Amino acid sequence: MAFASNKDNQEAVLQPGERLYLGMDFGTSGARYALIDKHGTIHSEGKREYPLYMSGETMDWIQSWKTTIFSLLKDVPVHFRPLVASISIDGTSATTIIVDGTTGEPLWRPFLYNESCPDALPMVKSIAPVNHTVCSGSSTLCKLVSWWNAEDSNKKSALLLHQADWLLWLLHGKLGVSDYNNALKVGYDPEVDSYPPWLLAQPYSQVLPSVTAPGTSIGCLKEDIRTQFGHFLGSTLAIKLLSTKRIEDARFGVYSHRLDDKWLVGDKSREASPLEYYPLKAVGERFPVADPNLAPRLHPRPESDVEYLHGILESIARIEAKAYSLLKDMGATQAEEVFTAGGGAKNEKWIKIRERVLGLPVSRAMQTEAAFGAAILALKGAQQSIN
Repeated sequence: MAFASNKDNQEAVLQPGERLYLGMDFGTSGARYALIDKHGTIHSEGKREYPLYMSGETMDWIQSWKTTIFSLLKDVPVHFRPLVASISIDGTSATTIIVDGTTGEPLWRPFLYNESCPDALPMVKSIAPVNHTVCSGSSTLCKLVSWWNAEDSNKKSALLLHQADWLLWLLHGKLGVSDYNNALKVGYDPEVDSYPPWLLAQPYSQVLPSVTAPGTSIGCLKEDIRTQFGHFLGSTLAIKLLSTKRIEDARFGVYSHRLDDKWLVGDKSREASPLEYYPLKAVGERFPVADPNLAPRLHPRPESDVEYLHGILESIARIEAKAYSLLKDMGATQAEEVFTAGGGAKNEKWIKIRERVLGLPVSRAMQTEAAFGAAILALKGAQQSIN
């Protein structure tokens, strides 16, 4: 299913010669695009659900993602296409694809972002610093090690790509390029801008991609893509705290994405009342409470549904407050203001509850779609190329 809205109206009139910047966000269930100008005004946006392709009894994600990216490109209005100066794509963190370094064809089914490889965790912990981001079964490095230990052939020609890297390769044709936010969970150190020695010493380091800063121009669109779509590149990008200090601690699943000279620090509580509730889908929590045995707590339930809902919202706000407090104790910059996105951002009463519990101003973000952020990155990359 597709949705597209063309915002080519009186509020967003393009001047002669003005360029546009395309961002794509590949999420868990579908993908979106946003097309903006240099002022951040959205001129077109749309979304696609992933088509269901099966390979035997398993989902063929490669074919589904490939179909989706070209569907989104087709959804961009024809009259806007010649104006697109750059494209940026973000994907789900730690979604990993092992491909042939010559052809780009996958050598293994994709490892999804939430997939865990506990078989590789002891080996990873034996080489990485204590509590490093890679010391989690779902890290990209654990997925790489699990594949390396299971696969007997094709290792010499293998190459590791993240979801966004592979999608961009479909457009520009240059294999083996990633950025330091994508490569974070495979062990790349964005602070010193290199892979650490303990990782480079491993035999599987040969499959690691080269790394650039997010927004770096990788290359031009392939001629066949340009011809096919009559138009038209960059790279990628839930409590997140903008901090001047980098924080990493695998016990809580806390890691930092580099954002120019600052850091986006945090992770997400799996889900989250004078009622002390702790909503969880299943036993176990990581952030802000590192307890694999923590059980969901949604009782006692009052007779009033309104009181019950109020208790749940209060509890979620307290969990959020605990998350910011933990990040501060770990050395991150103290939170001063909260910008919120997602379905909860539409509930004004909950925003007021969060403001009271957090003791901070809480407001709905002006733009809540990740595709808009990817478009901003495309704009930044294009400006850097000009300068």
